[in-house]
Amino acid sequence: MAHTDRTTRRVLRREIAGTIGLLTDEHDFRAMRRYRSFTFDDHATYLRQVEALLRARASEGTHTTVALFDPEEYADFCAAAGLDPDAPTSRSRFTAELAAGGPTVPYEGQSLADLLPALVDEAVRQATWEYASTLLARLGSCATCGEDLGRAAFVRASRLLGRILETAPPGNRHLVCSVSGSPETVVSVLHADEDLDGTPHLDEAEALEFTSVLALGLATHSPGGLVMRTSPPNGPDRIHGWRLRGYGLEPLTAGEVFDAYCTDAESGDLISPESNVDYCAPPDLGDDHLPPGHHH
Repeated sequence: MAHTDRTTRRVLRREIAGTIGLLTDEHDFRAMRRYRSFTFDDHATYLRQVEALLRARASEGTHTTVALFDPEEYADFCAAAGLDPDAPTSRSRFTAELAAGGPTVPYEGQSLADLLPALVDEAVRQATWEYASTLLARLGSCATCGEDLGRAAFVRASRLLGRILETAPPGNRHLVCSVSGSPETVVSVLHADEDLDGTPHLDEAEALEFTSVLALGLATHSPGGLVMRTSPPNGPDRIHGWRLRGYGLEPLTAGEVFDAYCTDAESGDLISPESNVDYCAPPDLGDDHLPPGHHH
């Protein structure tokens, strides 16, 4: 009977998903060392032990996600919840909170060298989305018609993004949207790899963040731009661009796209153009002009 119980528990253990809160850099690692219950003293050794644990769990058929552990957020969490930050149980509770709503990446056998950049990118993506969403929410309602300005801009941005992807030439697409503002420029990246039937495949989180940043630029009429690079199965890459203008996108000419890519942004010096790349005017987005009247 005992053997049966042990076997059952072992099978059940494989059914339990887990999350590991990871200290990705040396600075965060040193911040955690102020707690006596955090017994690691070397970041490199800590990372090797984490990787070994991930591999061991994977070999047992156990699914694990990795979350970005931020010491400052952890201290704030403990203060708000009345927890002792110098306790493993408090770290476990914080990690559980991260699993529910923080940036996470599933472990699928990749090395930490590949997993760490993906985790940091996910954290940046989520922070950018939260920042853009907060600013959109603060816009409130239109004084004339009462429409929610942030929601209207998001719908507008979604339609524009859809038209860009629909009219793009065949191939995988890499889009970058930047919006200048105070206190800093917000940048979002979207990958749209083409499926076998030609349909662009989008990561939902990436698409949500990208659309929010574009909507922020539209709603605030901020300076900015959108660039798309298409990599077809055969032939050179094609680069297209638009500038944010008013409540829409204004296409850049082939010469403007070339100048943007072949000029150093800081020094203004010319940069050699990439080989096997065409700098092109963007496809026609169709009847994108808004009808006359009130447009916030």
